[in-house]
Amino acid sequence: MSATGIAPAATPWSTYALLTLAAVFWGGTFVAGRLVSAEIGPFSAAFVRFLLASLLLSGLLLRQGNGFGRLRPRQWGAVVLLGATGVFAYNVLFFTGLRTVEAGRAAVIIAGNPIFIALFSALIFGERLNLAKGIGIVLSVAGAVTVISRGDPLALVQGQVGYGELAILGCVASWVAYTLLGKRVMSGLSALEAVSYSCIAGTALLLLPAWHEGLGAALARLSTTGWGALFYLAFFGTVLGFVWFYQGVRTIGPARAGVFINFVPVSAVIAGGLLLGEPVTLSLLVGGGLVLGGLILANRFG
Repeated sequence: MSATGIAPAATPWSTYALLTLAAVFWGGTFVAGRLVSAEIGPFSAAFVRFLLASLLLSGLLLRQGNGFGRLRPRQWGAVVLLGATGVFAYNVLFFTGLRTVEAGRAAVIIAGNPIFIALFSALIFGERLNLAKGIGIVLSVAGAVTVISRGDPLALVQGQVGYGELAILGCVASWVAYTLLGKRVMSGLSALEAVSYSCIAGTALLLLPAWHEGLGAALARLSTTGWGALFYLAFFGTVLGFVWFYQGVRTIGPARAGVFINFVPVSAVIAGGLLLGEPVTLSLLVGGGLVLGGLILANRFG
C-alpha cells in the first residue's frame, strides 16, 4: 500500500494511469456539479461535499499513523485563507455557475487556471516569463474569452455574458489565489495535510451560509442521484483526485504531472455530451483548442 493507503507503490506506468484517472475524475466533477446544482443551493452543495471530503481525508491522515501535524501560529491564518479561497469561494461559484453553464464549457474556462497562475506568479513573485509562456498565456486567454462569450467577444464589452459564465470565471480567480497563497505560506506541511486542513477550514466557513440557505430542507429533498453526485464530488473528485495527483507530482515531478490536467476539459466535454446530452459547439471547440494549445506551449517550451 502507498502512504495514502489508497494505491500500491507507484511504478511509472501505474503513476501515469492514476494521473489519467485523476483527470477523468476531475472532468466528471462538472457533470456531478450540474446534477447537484439543479437540486440544492450552492452553499448547501459545497458544505456537504467538503464535509464528506474532510471526514475521508481525516481518516487517511489518521491511517498514516502521523495524524495531523501541529500548525504554527502563522499557519492558522494561512489555513483559513486557503479554506476561504480554494474551498468556500471556489465551490460556491462552481455550483452557482453550473446552474446555467454546460459542464464541458465550464471545464474549458477553468482549464485556464495554470496560465493565470503563471501570469500572476510573474507579477507577484517575479517569476520569469519567456516568449513561449507569453504566447501560451495570450492563446489561452483568447480561448477562454471565446468560450465565455460563446464565440462573440463583443458580448463581453456589451455586458451580454450571463452570471453563470462570470461565476465560473470567478472560480479561476479563487483558485489562483488559493494556489499563490499556498505557495507562499504553507511550507512545512505535506500536500495531504494542506488539502485536509483547507477542506476542514472551508467546511467550517460554509456551515452558517448553508444553514441560512436552508440546509436541512435541501438535504431532505435531495434525490438519490443528487446524493450519488455529492459522494462522487467528495470521494472521487476531491479525495482520490487530489491524493493521486500529488502522488504523481512526488513520483514524476510537477511539470510532467501537470500535463495530465489538460485531460480534464476533454473528459468533461465527453462526459457532458454522453451523460447530459450537452452540445459540442464550434465556439467550444475553437476556444478549447486555443486553451489547450496555450497550456501545451507554456508547459512544453516555457
